[in-house]
Amino acid sequence: MIEANGVTLCHETFGDPSGRPLLLIMGLAAPMIWWDDEFCEGLAARGFRVIRFDNRDVGRSSRMAGRANLPRAYLLRSAPYTIADLADDAAGLLDALDIKQAHVAGASMGGMIAQTLAIRRPERVLSLTSIMSTTGNRLVGRPSPRAAAMMLAAQPRTREEYVALLLKTFRLIGSPGYPFDEDRMRERAERTFDRGVHPGGAIRQLAAIVSTRDRTSALRRLDVPSLVVHGTQDPLVHVSGGRATARALRADLDVVPGMGHDLPREAWPRVIDGITRIADRPATNP
Repeated sequence: MIEANGVTLCHETFGDPSGRPLLLIMGLAAPMIWWDDEFCEGLAARGFRVIRFDNRDVGRSSRMAGRANLPRAYLLRSAPYTIADLADDAAGLLDALDIKQAHVAGASMGGMIAQTLAIRRPERVLSLTSIMSTTGNRLVGRPSPRAAAMMLAAQPRTREEYVALLLKTFRLIGSPGYPFDEDRMRERAERTFDRGVHPGGAIRQLAAIVSTRDRTSALRRLDVPSLVVHGTQDPLVHVSGGRATARALRADLDVVPGMGHDLPREAWPRVIDGITRIADRPATNP
């Protein structure tokens, strides 16, 4: 546990402490353990000091106050906190760990946070990998009707309800081109619930997402080695969001056939190779 930007963040590291820092940022209502241990170990084997953490309102990090109104967030861009606040949390974590610069990778909402961190603190970001995310432009990256309805489903209260909902969710938004690993997903759901599930926090994070403004112009001004990874079959963030992100960043774009809104085990080597390749490019930030 560490204090950063006025909140308490739970974090964990993998690899050699002297390795290249790589900050992994997870998405909506998703704790750090959704960056699977083996995935993190694979990155550590490439020479990274891997840092994963629970965003505020997730897992063991600070639980925030305030009720979010999603229509108000969408129409008036008003929310208890913003994606910028979450990016400042990430920067505060780097400060607390005495890391001046890091490679940064984010998935889904974590990609939005990573992009915003690079926009707000470009001197801190050595490379940027945005996975299954979008720019904030409401005309791209739109969810399918079924995925959008799933996002608004009633929040579960018991362990059994949570496990059942997560299995149902990832059957809908997961990768149709890869086998569905029910045992792995059930274990993930059980571990997630046991670490702490905050229904109000999920709504506050969703309000931060829907209230965000278009980052396209700011992304165009960045000069950082960048990679965008997106699945062709993503029903939650349409691949148009990834393509728009790559155009704005002038980034490498890896569109993964058959991948949905998750990181199937079979795609890990491809994603690890991409993160490593982009991190190996000369940094342009001072």
